[in-house]
Amino acid sequence: MDEMSGALDGVRVLEVAQWWFVPSAGGILSDWGADVIKIEHPETGDPQRGLVTSGLVPAGGFNFMWEQPNRGKKSVGLDIKTPGGRELLYKLAEKSDVFLTSFLPEARQKLEIDVEHIRRINPKIIYARGSGQGVRGPDAERGGYDGASYWARGGIAMALTGAGSKGPPVMQRPAFGDSIGGMTVAGGIAAALFRRERTGVPAVVDISLLGTAMWNISADITMAKALAAIGLDKGMPKMNRRMSPNPIVNAYQTADERWIMLIMLQSDRNWPDLCKHLEREDLIDDPRFTTSELRAQNKGECVDVLDEIFASRSLEEWKQALATTDGVWAAIQNPHELYEDPQVLANGYLPEVELGNGETCQLVNNPVQFDEQPAVLEHAPEHGQDTEAVLMELGLEWEEIEKLKQSGAIL
Repeated sequence: MDEMSGALDGVRVLEVAQWWFVPSAGGILSDWGADVIKIEHPETGDPQRGLVTSGLVPAGGFNFMWEQPNRGKKSVGLDIKTPGGRELLYKLAEKSDVFLTSFLPEARQKLEIDVEHIRRINPKIIYARGSGQGVRGPDAERGGYDGASYWARGGIAMALTGAGSKGPPVMQRPAFGDSIGGMTVAGGIAAALFRRERTGVPAVVDISLLGTAMWNISADITMAKALAAIGLDKGMPKMNRRMSPNPIVNAYQTADERWIMLIMLQSDRNWPDLCKHLEREDLIDDPRFTTSELRAQNKGECVDVLDEIFASRSLEEWKQALATTDGVWAAIQNPHELYEDPQVLANGYLPEVELGNGETCQLVNNPVQFDEQPAVLEHAPEHGQDTEAVLMELGLEWEEIEKLKQSGAIL
């Protein structure tokens, strides 16, 4: 771990979690320098490993569905259903700063890994749990994936689809809510570590996919009642591009069927400068468009004019033409184009990582940087690869480890 990026050096995180949401928080904490020990069942491991068979991973490709949320961790194969395995978990908890879990309340109680069990072993440990719908209410004990708890129930699908749409809802991309939720979990843990450092008081940290979704579309939610009062109880209808009250907050198609997004919120300030860069200075004094109020009144016509202008050149030509504009704009990129984006390269957002087999891949870095340095990433662990080393650090002798292996308590 690079010294500049080790903000959490010396912090040990014990992760008992599966899939992407909560484990991605462990990956981020590892990026920040924490020693993250991931507990996996000796036989089955984290089911996230198995998504390599889902069709998302091309033949011959690396298992990015595993590597991305689990980079930099140690994997310990431990069956915490067995007395021996649970006792080892407790020994690890005793020496950890954070206990991180995605297990449901019933499972936590059955396995004796809930707050009261872990705090009995280590009263100062921070206990962090991620859930689908939160820890209270009628659905607190129900499971949740981001496609349901975050995207659907959290209102995001409807907010994007629009109340006026008659088609199916927009579907989310893989791990979309999980990744945002994982960053939120990591941030909550960092704040809890800070409070404990200041006051000595450990926290129980709770983050749900539902709550994360609501935060993400808080503007939509806070205006929902006002919309309902005027008969829009399902939210704002989906508007077409010609209905934008500010035509320079809009997307425009180029000659090569690419798109450019304009986000020029200071309309009266940005309009003259944009017209100059479009080589259409005549539009500055066009009586239909001279002020933001007039552009709003004549929004359809303004969008039509801009459509014609942008359709006259390719995306690359517009990139050059708009390079010195005062207003904010961006090309709408495909994910694969980010590999060549100069800002991505300059800021270390897609670093190369050496995998366990010696091959290399690129993973997405977390967006937080300390001391102007991107985190240095390490590959995700093989199933149970660190079991023996971690247990020997706990003081177990080789003979004890062999007996635990034979009993099935460890990998």
